[in-house]
Formats: sequence, structure tokens, C-alpha cells
Amino acid sequence: MVASRVNDVLPEWEAFAHAVKSRRPDSGTWCEAWTVRDVLIHQTGSAEELARVLAAHLAGEPVETRGLDREDPYRALSDSALWSAFTTRCEQLTEVTETAARDVPMETTVMWTGRPVTAAFFAEHMREELILHRWDLTGDDSTSVESLAAPWMTQHSVISVGRPLLARGSAGLELGPGDRFEGRLRTPGTDDVLIAADADGTRIDFATPEGPATIESDAAVRVLLLWGRRPADPARWHSDAGPETLRALRKLLSGY
Repeated sequence: MVASRVNDVLPEWEAFAHAVKSRRPDSGTWCEAWTVRDVLIHQTGSAEELARVLAAHLAGEPVETRGLDREDPYRALSDSALWSAFTTRCEQLTEVTETAARDVPMETTVMWTGRPVTAAFFAEHMREELILHRWDLTGDDSTSVESLAAPWMTQHSVISVGRPLLARGSAGLELGPGDRFEGRLRTPGTDDVLIAADADGTRIDFATPEGPATIESDAAVRVLLLWGRRPADPARWHSDAGPETLRALRKLLSGY
């Protein structure tokens, strides 16, 4: 059993845990080439790294964020030991984020993957990981759709995560001097998510809806698209953009 306070800090934990426990570790997922076990390894490594970086900052000894090689030790664990490690890492993340919330000002910044974020980012990012990767396990069930559609999920995906990660996908566009790509992801009643790239870099931000949308969808689908995924039901999104534009958009988002 995980400590009860984990559900207070990470309210999506229980739904994710149930999704994992309801499936075989070697079952496939919506995340291409990943099994349920692979997803759990990734989540364990993420919880560990978020806690490690924030705890080091609180101790006055900042550390660099490690890459995905942080997951390697967990691949050698048995399924039961991996589950125990996951719950332990989430408990540790809960403890350090509670300490940060109590002991440091809200505006305090911490370096994460080379960029400054607030201390509150660390729990919020793990919440996003739990929602997104639960969808990888369950697909478009009602819990996933409701969680993905929460406005904070779009905000976090665009502002807290999207800006640095777009650089990975932009390399695949091979844009030369004067070349520019722009795409708009639209959900009626909200600002567009504007995604742009040229030879000098990339941009992702919110923008007032104007002109045609590249893709129009509900809020949950838009978050999935931002993370390089697609819903099971193609009727949940619509596009009048040509295949070349859609291919470029998918390539740009592939860094997610």
C-alpha cells in the first residue's frame, strides 16, 4: 500500500496504479513499442529524478537532471520489486514536494533539464506523467478523457514542457533560411495552441484563434496530439490541412 498522502499530492496515482495492476507486465500499450512494464519503469525513473533534483535544490546542492539512462537499474528488477520501487519513489517525491511547499517561497525557481521551473512544477509534472501514461495503458476511457481535458494539462504541456521539447522534433523538418512552418491546434472556446518553427528555432504558445486551424479537436485530444499521440476514435478531431502540413506537424511534435 502506498502512503495515503501520495494520493493527496498525486491524485491521479490510484487510477494509474489500478491500470497497471489490471494488466500483464508484458502487455502492449498505446505508446509505441512500450509494454506495461516499460511504462512502469519510465514512471519509476521519473519519480526518482523529480525527487532527486528538487531535494538537492532544497539541500543547497543543486544537481543536473539525468537522462533516461536513470531508468536502467529498474530494468533488472523483478516485477514485484519494480512495483515496490515505484511506490517508494512516489512516496519520496511526495515527501520532498510537501517540504518544498512548506519551506520555500512559491516563486522559488529550480533548474530542471537546463531551464528554471517553480518548485510546484515537480508534483504537477508527475501528475501529468500519471495521466498521459495511464492513457497509454487504457486508451480513451472516461477517466483518461476527463483527466486529459483538464485545462491545467494543456497549460502544463504548452508552457512548462512544450517549449524545450519542440527543438527535438524541429531537427527532422530540415528547415532552411526563409523556411517556416506554423500550425494551430484549436479547441472551440479556448485559445489556439500555436506551434511554429523556422531555421532559427521553434515556438509554442497560446494565441487568439484566427484563420483556419490545422487541427480542431476537443481538449483531451489536443493534449494527446501535443504529446505525439492520437485518439482511438478519429472522429474526435478534424483537419482541412493537407497531408504535407500534417506530416510536418507530427514530425515537429515527435520530440515529445
